Amino acid sequence: MENAKKNRKPGRPPLPKGQAKGRIVPIRLTHDERFKYEKVAKANGQTLSEWVRSTLAAKVNNHA
Repeated sequence: MENAKKNRKPGRPPLPKGQAKGRIVPIRLTHDERFKYEKVAKANGQTLSEWVRSTLAAKVNNHA
């Protein structure tokens, strides 16, 4: 049992290959913007990140 504890690294285990997202794109939002976006995301059953990605993808697809 002690060996298992010694061999484990702290933190979350890595996701299987191909499941991890590629890059993080930091953006700055005002408090009000973040509040509004999180509210809409939650209403759609999404996290803020999921909502941002789907909203951007829809915008890009409309211009393609």
